[in-house]
Amino acid sequence: MLQGQVATLLYVIVFAPLVGAVVNGLGSRWLSRRFVSAVGVGTPFLSFAAALYSFAALMGVRGQEPEFTAVSTTLFSWISAGPISVDFALYLDPLSMVMTLVVTGVGSLIHLYSVGYMHGDPSYARYFSHLNLFMFSMLLLVLGQSLLLLFVGWEGVGLCSYLLIGFWFSDMDKAVAGKKAFIVNRIGDFGFLLGLFVLVFWMGGTLDVPALRDAVTAPDSRIASMTGAVTVVTLCLFVGATGKSAQIPLYVWLPDAMAGPTPVSALIHAATMVTAGVYMIARLNFLFVLAPVTMAVVAGVGALTALFAASIGLAQNDIKKVLAYSTVSQLGYMFLGVGMGAFGAGIFHLMTHAFFKACLFLGAGSVIHAMHGEQDIQKMGGLARHMPITRATFLISCLAIAGVPLLSGFFSKDEILYGAFVLRHGSGAVAPWLGKLYFVLALAAALMTAVYMFRLYFLTFSGEMRSHDAHPHESPATMTIPLILLAAGAVAAGWVGLPDEKLNLFHHYLEPVFAWSGERIVSTGNHALEFTLMGLSSVVALTGIGLAWLMYRGAWRDEPDRIARALPGLYRAIFHKYYVDELYALLFVRPLQRLSRWAFRWVDAGLVDGVLVNGSARSVRGVGLLTRMMVNGDVQAYAVAVFVGLAVLVWWMF
Repeated sequence: MLQGQVATLLYVIVFAPLVGAVVNGLGSRWLSRRFVSAVGVGTPFLSFAAALYSFAALMGVRGQEPEFTAVSTTLFSWISAGPISVDFALYLDPLSMVMTLVVTGVGSLIHLYSVGYMHGDPSYARYFSHLNLFMFSMLLLVLGQSLLLLFVGWEGVGLCSYLLIGFWFSDMDKAVAGKKAFIVNRIGDFGFLLGLFVLVFWMGGTLDVPALRDAVTAPDSRIASMTGAVTVVTLCLFVGATGKSAQIPLYVWLPDAMAGPTPVSALIHAATMVTAGVYMIARLNFLFVLAPVTMAVVAGVGALTALFAASIGLAQNDIKKVLAYSTVSQLGYMFLGVGMGAFGAGIFHLMTHAFFKACLFLGAGSVIHAMHGEQDIQKMGGLARHMPITRATFLISCLAIAGVPLLSGFFSKDEILYGAFVLRHGSGAVAPWLGKLYFVLALAAALMTAVYMFRLYFLTFSGEMRSHDAHPHESPATMTIPLILLAAGAVAAGWVGLPDEKLNLFHHYLEPVFAWSGERIVSTGNHALEFTLMGLSSVVALTGIGLAWLMYRGAWRDEPDRIARALPGLYRAIFHKYYVDELYALLFVRPLQRLSRWAFRWVDAGLVDGVLVNGSARSVRGVGLLTRMMVNGDVQAYAVAVFVGLAVLVWWMF
């Protein structure tokens, strides 16, 4: 009975935001703001309520039936072509349940926050329509039973990201940022599609995730023995993940995506869409674990991205850009986790990160709102006394992301660091020392994270106001209530994943999803080593906070400028983000633009328009002119033409 109810509620979870998108989209010109707010905020909260009921119901079923793992429901048969059959089916298991709760819970709070943040915008209804459409696409991605349905949601969130980044499209910079995000994501999505093609046509795999898992995990599995093909498939899928989840080399779109409204940054570019790549790898853990080389690549790219993005965050002055590079870095930690085989740890950090990073982005939005659009932290300062709620929630989230003990980021980040240090693939195909190297890179990134986050906090909230034009004030309740709830999550979310197998409720809940893959991962750790590494990580976090305090509030306030003068080349490189955008422009953007102009001139304008279209028209016109000269109304000329024609015909015949 409960399983049937949950199967029905899956449609409510997925389609309620779509209803909100359609209603606000079609009625954007005549609906009142109050009605738009009710529909735009109410439908995500309805999805969240349905998700909470489903979670409670399935926990009850699992308590009575320990072997129970998932609920599936099919709406209709979608594609049937030869051996390929794909249903429009939704699938809810522990992994998709965690993601659904994160997307609907955090997403609903961000929708509520948007009521206050966007209250004066003339395109208020359009904003909520796009935001609801994003929620629908993200839930379709998470709950789709087949990889093809997941890909529909994957492309849907990409479209919504483009619409919301370029929401204020009359500003050319914002419009260009939206296009950049769309194009870079298409590059990654091409790799994703290649992976699906190889999976179906080369390996003979199915696109249905549960069926694919059963085929891979069967004792006589043919797919499990095709290591080379699985490596190609997983590498192609990982290319898609690097685009969607902003990893090296396709991370460049996410910092520019801060051009969109701040709630969009909190929802799409912190808590939900950018985690789609991590979710996809965790969903296909049974496939990735068969390709140890791919997993080493995933972990390596994650560790390098974590360090690379953290170093850039040290020198940024735009409050949202700092958080953007922080997001790229934290996503690197998640990829490090799933790449080392700590799939549960990667998803755990995804969940905790959603709380503290959404809170940080919304806190930044509250600051920008109070500062009348100012985003340069060098022009802020002294906001703590004007914005006590924003300041307190921002501080809690900074402590959480830095990994201060007993807050959520401490538990999830340390579990990833521990996994990098002690886990290795059981096949022995990858050198075991790689994990130690990744650990060192991630630990260095953790130190930088603590420094740049508290640099951000001190420059924004401490000291004296450095701008005399601003008159800051605390944000309205519609903005501060979500901040308080998210900060509470940043404090408490980590306690479901305590570093003890008996007390780790999060791992126990996800155990049915990752059990088979876990058997192929070897651990060389123990509790003593785990607690030692936790202590080391805590020392690193507190050291980073202390350094930030000394340099921006304490006795070393002249040190940042002194370091910049002593190492001008390094400082400029970091400040200008290592000139990666300029390098991409030189190697890819400008050559493609020149090629496009050449193709337009010679192919489009010259061949297509000039020869095929205009040439055909000129030919028809010439025939018409010739015919008009012959058809002049002179009967004698007609008779001569007939006579000549008959003479030619007779000559031809004889």
